[in-house]
Amino acid sequence: MGTHVIKMPDLGEGIAEVEVVAWRVQPGDAVVEDQVLADVMTDKATVEIPSPVHGTVVALGGKVGESLAVGAELIRLEVEGAGNAPSSAKQAAPAADEPADLPHGFVPEPARVAEAAASVAQAAPVVAPPAPPPSPPPRPASAPARAPAPAPALRAAGEKPLAAPAVRKRAWDLGIELQYIAGSGPAGRITHADLDAHVAGHRTGRGAGADTRYAELDGEEAVPVIGLRRKIAEKMQLAKRQIPHFTYVEEVDVTELEALRGQLNARYGEERGKLTLLPLLMRAVVLAVRKFPDVNARYDDQANIVTRYQAVHLGIATQTDAGLMVPVVRHAEARDPWASATEIARLADAARQGKAARDELSGSTITITSLGPLGGIVSTPVINHPEVAIVGVNRIVDRPVIRNGGMVARKLMNLSSSFDHRVIDGMVAAEFIQTVRGYLESPATLFVE
Repeated sequence: MGTHVIKMPDLGEGIAEVEVVAWRVQPGDAVVEDQVLADVMTDKATVEIPSPVHGTVVALGGKVGESLAVGAELIRLEVEGAGNAPSSAKQAAPAADEPADLPHGFVPEPARVAEAAASVAQAAPVVAPPAPPPSPPPRPASAPARAPAPAPALRAAGEKPLAAPAVRKRAWDLGIELQYIAGSGPAGRITHADLDAHVAGHRTGRGAGADTRYAELDGEEAVPVIGLRRKIAEKMQLAKRQIPHFTYVEEVDVTELEALRGQLNARYGEERGKLTLLPLLMRAVVLAVRKFPDVNARYDDQANIVTRYQAVHLGIATQTDAGLMVPVVRHAEARDPWASATEIARLADAARQGKAARDELSGSTITITSLGPLGGIVSTPVINHPEVAIVGVNRIVDRPVIRNGGMVARKLMNLSSSFDHRVIDGMVAAEFIQTVRGYLESPATLFVE
């Protein structure tokens, strides 16, 4: 038997280290060639690391959430044959006073695990049954047993609970509804003792009939920030630290745009697919940046250089189960609304399934973010560093508007957009958004050069 060490591969794009976000195997597991061993997170995407050989896992090179440099030991396998790592008695069993010659952070398993792993490699792995849950600790002998609290009184509709004025006032102060309190006094009259019993049952949570609507809760949960959530946190922190944001909000009347969208879907929906608002907004942004090239740019903080782009690579902020991702619709300027809609759907599906490639999640020059029907009235979107602008879409609502001296119902939507004040002045931002607004309120101009 030999030892095969799998090192962290070079994933390209100048990546120097990655974060371990999930282990697919554990020490003692038998693995086969091409089986996924671990998921690691780069700056852009999650990457699966497969096994190049058959073998048995001896030890892992790090914990979930730790960062490993390219070339560092990822996992150690026991394999048939010589393996790729020198094996000696000194390495197999180092003396107590002599440190093992192992990479930093690598913890060797005891010899008994290696022996167990060898036997596992000879046969199919056996899944151990789950351990039974721990039994609750015994009640201390000094704790007296409590009798269950009486069930709440369920009075008929309109039946008034009997209680003295002082009891009613105290119940009011405590926020207790007397309708649900069982009375122990004559004719079911509610007494101060009944209120005390109710409060005691409420605080301890004991008794089948205890009211838990206002129960005091204790406990906390520590959630490690790892993987994509850590990358999002780092990116947002960088953006807010480096970029002096300012947000400009404008109201847009999208009544005509929604009418045109309905007509296009009715006429071309079967053969070209249904259009949402987003592809039409993308076209408006593409046309507007031609007049305001400073908005379609990226700012190099170190070199103090602003790079303007003729191509419009539109980032589309997309919520996934793992967190927020920004897939990129490349060359949006060369796509009609239906082509944009098709590409948005493809990229969003790939992002949500964790299959988006690194180049599909990088290189955007301006970003659109939208929460759809939950978009609220106003938002303050964070710029996707190192870009200089982001266009935020809020929800569409029906509101009364004065037009030609009369009140009419119109479909209105706010655009809440943020800009890098180092590059974009307030006047430029306002003119850019007003240009986008003009295209959306006169939607025929989206299709006319």
